[in-house]
Amino acid sequence: MTSLQTLTKSFSGWVVFCCCCCLPLLLTSPLPPKGAGLASTAHHACRLRKINFQQPYIRNRTYTLAKMARVSDQDTDNRLIGQQLYVNVKENNHCYMMKRIVEIVVKDVLLTEAKDQYPYVEEVAQFLASLNSELSRCKSSGLRDHIEKNLEEMKSKMKQLGENGKTKAIGELDLLFDYTENACTDAPKKGWNKKKN
Repeated sequence: MTSLQTLTKSFSGWVVFCCCCCLPLLLTSPLPPKGAGLASTAHHACRLRKINFQQPYIRNRTYTLAKMARVSDQDTDNRLIGQQLYVNVKENNHCYMMKRIVEIVVKDVLLTEAKDQYPYVEEVAQFLASLNSELSRCKSSGLRDHIEKNLEEMKSKMKQLGENGKTKAIGELDLLFDYTENACTDAPKKGWNKKKN
């Protein structure tokens, strides 16, 4: 009986202690700053699942379409998709850069008259658009000046090449596929930039 009274007094003492001391401490402890988790969230918003790129059907369609268009590409001196896109762009912005390029290629190339000229255009455009949809919350971190400059150079080169600019963009869909995969997934393929550079 005595031990029960002691236990009850100790228990009620702990309850009072917790309510009077611990609870106010928890309520008044500072919270982390509002933007503390933003960098991590932004990083995850710029990530795609590797499985998106491991579907043989869409990979084959994309590569076949690129190969067909390369036959008609009369300009072998210029390249739209390549390491030049990343000049002065931080690595953590590479996926954002590829998101923007995919957007341009889908809107300004694949969804134009090109869809009537080549097979698989609509399927590949739909696939790329779905990737961009998954990247909808992907934003650049820091200044975007170099990103915008590099995008403008690519668009300007494509426009300068005229109709062959669209053909070149379609002929480089395999590069676009690989660069997007490597920039936006956590496990890039080894040696990708050596083969495709």
